[in-house]
Amino acid sequence: MIESFFEEIVFGVSIGGWVTILPMICIFVVMAYSRIPAEVAFLGALTILLVLGIVDEKEGMAGFSSEPVVVNAAFFVIIGGLMQTGVLYWLSQNVLGEARSFTGAIIKLMIPTSVLSAFLGSSNVVSLLIDAVKIWSRKINLSPSKLLMPLSYAASLGGMCTLLGNSSNLVIAGLYTSQTGLPMNIFEPMLPGIILTILGMMLLVLMQRFIPDRQSSDISFESTSDYTVELLVPTDNPYVMQTVEEAGLLTPKGGSLIEIMHFDREIVMPVPKDEPVMGGDRLIYAGQINDLLELKRTHGLVAADHHVWNINEIDTKRRMRTAYVTFGSELIGKSMAHCSFERRNNVVLVAVARQGHRVEGIPREISLQAGDTLLLECPAKGENQLEQANRRSLKFFDSQFVPQLGPKTVTSAIVLTLMFIISSFKIMPLITASMFAAGVLMMAGCCRITDVTKYIEWDLLLILGSTVVFSVAITKTGVASFVATNVLDLCNSNPYIVMGVMCLLASVVSEFISDVGAGAVFFPIIYQQALLLGCDPLTFVMALMLSVALSFASPIGSTTHMLVFGPGSFRFTDFVRLGTVMHLVLLPILLLIITFIYPF
Repeated sequence: MIESFFEEIVFGVSIGGWVTILPMICIFVVMAYSRIPAEVAFLGALTILLVLGIVDEKEGMAGFSSEPVVVNAAFFVIIGGLMQTGVLYWLSQNVLGEARSFTGAIIKLMIPTSVLSAFLGSSNVVSLLIDAVKIWSRKINLSPSKLLMPLSYAASLGGMCTLLGNSSNLVIAGLYTSQTGLPMNIFEPMLPGIILTILGMMLLVLMQRFIPDRQSSDISFESTSDYTVELLVPTDNPYVMQTVEEAGLLTPKGGSLIEIMHFDREIVMPVPKDEPVMGGDRLIYAGQINDLLELKRTHGLVAADHHVWNINEIDTKRRMRTAYVTFGSELIGKSMAHCSFERRNNVVLVAVARQGHRVEGIPREISLQAGDTLLLECPAKGENQLEQANRRSLKFFDSQFVPQLGPKTVTSAIVLTLMFIISSFKIMPLITASMFAAGVLMMAGCCRITDVTKYIEWDLLLILGSTVVFSVAITKTGVASFVATNVLDLCNSNPYIVMGVMCLLASVVSEFISDVGAGAVFFPIIYQQALLLGCDPLTFVMALMLSVALSFASPIGSTTHMLVFGPGSFRFTDFVRLGTVMHLVLLPILLLIITFIYPF
């Protein structure tokens, strides 16, 4: 009864098709206008399809055991081994050379970045090189933003060259294999990818004056003045009941007391010199950050995240760390004073910078935004746990982890190389080769088994699994055939026009959601069009694979752009201005290259 109802046709599409389309539209809206995590939105839509019977249990679960999900999971383990044994550390230390000009710096940065991204994944390479690029930019007297945007674009371009370069490549390759039964070579997109990468880098060099010059948020933290710090007086502090002048708290070296909030919420501002100090008082200082933090140590004060009853509770072995508020973070729109983040993680917010400038006001009262740079006082130990626990909300770029280079470093590098050779010559399928490589690294002690799970990005795997199911639902309910047929009619069944229109739509959609989502949605449609036209589906599939990776005009469309958004103190329009030109120039070239390399 229910199945027959869903098969009813309304405006050319079955009711089941409309039910499939609606949750997908909701995903786009949720990702664009809310802070609900992407994987939650995807799983919610998948649940609707399962409950209504659009897909059955077997089809719903098949996505999570598909090749893209398994290969990505195995590759996360491989990347963990490369990190623990120091392969990635060695690469980051040796990838950048000396540069005498801005043009030379861009070229020397983009070439190795694009090559590494093809083999290690674009987001992994950007995460690895952000700190190195920031340090390098200071050595050659450039703003970090002038190099961080080319870093992100070069990684996205290089990621086109192999199936492992971008997650969307794996998803589309997996869907192609499921439809045709033909495994796609890991280096299938390399030739068109290399051409587009070279042209993209040349375009960036020619348009270098359009790369924004933004003051780094780190520089604002290095300034010697104009900081606001909130400190709390423990109940048994020896200065309690003395005046602020007697206690030396009114005008300490490097700063001044601008406000007191007593434990009963009474606010005193300006602060008279005879104002008594009481346990639980919150002291608001403005001045030099280092001197104010020294005052905290010498006078037994504590960061004002919670009341301290005993001075012995104060932890003096703490250090300052820098983190950036990610897109979709739970902290967006909140202040530290009105959430449990500090208490839960044993950290204290010291200062906030936005687009390269320190935000005025009491740090813990500031409503945070995506891309804000936070200066946090953190425990001296457990930084890995801190990063993993808050991976969704904050991105730390100042980890002190330095691996020891040795025999295991060589072992990891050899295993990675063999994996590419074995899969490229089809000695083993990619899924088998990647799982085998991950297993060898664990058995050789290159990746500790107890640490495996912390390197796996479970949220990405959930999204990948869900998108595969959506692709199945679009095909099963007839949506793919309906859209494919109507586009063919509008384009007079001209394969060049059809492919161009579909790739343009897919690339635009990828700017607003992600390359993975856009690839999964458009794959069944463009595959059906190829069959209806009597063309080789591989031509259309390769065009789609590369076009969804052209997400240059929005920081939301690419993981690499989101990674550099905070460190570079960028604005949304920075990507729109330069990325739109990149997108419009490279897309037509992409279509010409594809039709030449993969004839219809």
